[in-house]
Amino acid sequence: MRHFYIFLAIICIVSCKSNGNSSELEKWEEYAGNTTIIRDDFGVPHIYGKTDADAVFGLLFAQCEDDFNRVEQNYIWATGRLAEVDGEEAIYSDLRAQLFMTQEEAIANYEQSPEWLRELCDAFAAGINYYLHTHPEVTPKLFARFEPWMPMYFSEGSIGGDIERISTGKLKAMYEKGISFTESVELELERKEAEVEPQGSNGIAISGELTQSGNAMLLINPHTSFYFRGEVHMVSEEGLNAYGAVTWGQFFIYQGFNEKTGWMHTSTYTDVMDEFIETVIEQDGQLLYQYGEELRPVTVSEITLKYKDGDQVKEKTFPTYSTHHGPVTHMEGERVVASAMMWEPVKALEQSYIRSKQQGYEGFRKMMDIRTNSSNNTVYADAEGNIAYFHGNFIPVRDTLYDYSQPVEGNDPNTDWQGLHSVDENILVLNPPNGWIQNCNSTPYTAALEHSPKKENYPNYMSIDRENFRGIHAIELLRKRKGYTLDSLIKLAYDPYLPAFEALIPDLISAANRAGNQDNEIKEAIEVLTDWDFKTSEESVAMTLAHYYGTAALRWAMTGKMEKRPSELEALSNPSVYISDESMLSLFSMVITNLNTDFGTWKLPWGEVNRYQRLNGDIRQPFDDSKPSIPIGFASGRWGALAAYGARYTNDTKKLYGTRGNSFVAVVEFGEKVKAKSILAGGQSGDPSSPHFDDQALPYAKVQFKDVPFYKEDVLKRAEETYKPGKRK
Repeated sequence: MRHFYIFLAIICIVSCKSNGNSSELEKWEEYAGNTTIIRDDFGVPHIYGKTDADAVFGLLFAQCEDDFNRVEQNYIWATGRLAEVDGEEAIYSDLRAQLFMTQEEAIANYEQSPEWLRELCDAFAAGINYYLHTHPEVTPKLFARFEPWMPMYFSEGSIGGDIERISTGKLKAMYEKGISFTESVELELERKEAEVEPQGSNGIAISGELTQSGNAMLLINPHTSFYFRGEVHMVSEEGLNAYGAVTWGQFFIYQGFNEKTGWMHTSTYTDVMDEFIETVIEQDGQLLYQYGEELRPVTVSEITLKYKDGDQVKEKTFPTYSTHHGPVTHMEGERVVASAMMWEPVKALEQSYIRSKQQGYEGFRKMMDIRTNSSNNTVYADAEGNIAYFHGNFIPVRDTLYDYSQPVEGNDPNTDWQGLHSVDENILVLNPPNGWIQNCNSTPYTAALEHSPKKENYPNYMSIDRENFRGIHAIELLRKRKGYTLDSLIKLAYDPYLPAFEALIPDLISAANRAGNQDNEIKEAIEVLTDWDFKTSEESVAMTLAHYYGTAALRWAMTGKMEKRPSELEALSNPSVYISDESMLSLFSMVITNLNTDFGTWKLPWGEVNRYQRLNGDIRQPFDDSKPSIPIGFASGRWGALAAYGARYTNDTKKLYGTRGNSFVAVVEFGEKVKAKSILAGGQSGDPSSPHFDDQALPYAKVQFKDVPFYKEDVLKRAEETYKPGKRK
């Protein structure tokens, strides 16, 4: 009899488990039944769902079809499990992630979310899990199953969110040299001056007063690593109808538009994070930190992380310490430093999603009151004719007696954050009389020229008053122009003039003229630069010379040998202050020699050396000079190119291959019906066998934008495939 009951128990367990799996599968199939994916002639997925949750389900399913590798990779990184894939070298990235939120805390945040948001998170997990269920040939690196709490780790879509400002190098130094609350810890962190493309983006809003149609327009021009976001369209019967760029694995459109409003984010230089130097003592075996006249207990815990070591998975446990300011992330001398930043994942997810459904300025402005979009500025336009610029969103109120650009004393209560500034207190531009707004990661105090906010009206921590050549370029293009169309806005966004070289190159030419006796090769090359109009193109030899000379000159000027290093703008604008005539000519001679060595001639058109190549779907792309590539006439954003195209210099190649800059670009016109054109670097799919892997590469290079099919009738005309998730032929 005993064996009989054991047998019944086993049957019950198996049955219950089977019913549970069956119930989950039924729910996935219910989502799929309510969702239709229409792929247009560029492979862009237009997802139609009965509810918002159905659309989210379809969006994540479609993203996985296009590039599951990137979807999974983003969550491996965000949840702090990178070392399980990449090995111990990634363990401090994982520790950083989990210092701010453990899995238990992520689950708690999910459970405390409003019901509508939990439904979207459930649909997020269901969409990915159903993809894995219907694609057994796909082998995840780590996650065989995705959970609905995972979006709590990845609540906004920036390429460099706030958490990446926490230095893993300093974190590593603190733990590997040993945390001491009584002895000095020397940090010997090497400062690397990389030749990387500056991070940033361009946003331009044009009032209807300056357009041919009388409708407001918006340029959406993020500069990210290529393939960082896909292009999507989400529609539901609950009022969702948004188009734009989505960061792989997220369920909201990060930069884009709906029928009535459009939003473009640029990285902000508003001070949104602070470091508090803590005074910690050990007393009777307990760690306490000074706060005013009291001693408070340090929160002490442990985090255990796994990491791959060959074929084995090992573990390492770290003690962690926190004060009310935040987790301890590094040391300054003999004292620990706690880092404070915005960490409200529920509200951040709410704001990111709600943004895409707003139907006018009033609703958009109210959405901004959530104040969790901490790493971005926002350039805005709408069908009511409004244009606006929000500089930052999450800005703590601080005592202006203290310099928060440096670590402040955590034992002084006066250094604490004193709530948040309201949106009205933040830097805001609305419908300026000049009819345009621009932000190119530049100072907000030139966003609308003479109608811009005034620096003296705001605390210093609200913005760094720092211009760049892209901002200078944009302002000159926008002055006194009108009659804009979508095509003329595209032309403006790809204007080939490079203001940095008009500042830099004349000093080189003057130095050569003063030097007199130069060899014929140098003389000829200087003549090429003398005749140049400072515009980039595929055919320009001068552009090749200027790029390599500018890179060398900037490196020279930024060597750190001076008491105060100049900004890039200052170094390029006043080269003779930082580089002698002799050094200029020596650098230029080196450029000529290197070009001759690498290519057999210095007379090299820019498109011969500046290339686009996509060989496979790897996240870190390989490059090969012997394989096909496409000439690109664009240039680096550091020279003032609005259409930025930046290369990586560690490829073991002679040619330059783009890795970041213009990625998803769109121009939008808001009228009775919204109109838009867009382009995507490469293509929608990460699969080299897909026709949409590189079908936009040549149009991207030639600035041939595609019309966006926003309305259903237009989508159907352009439809290449129509299917239910899991039923694609």
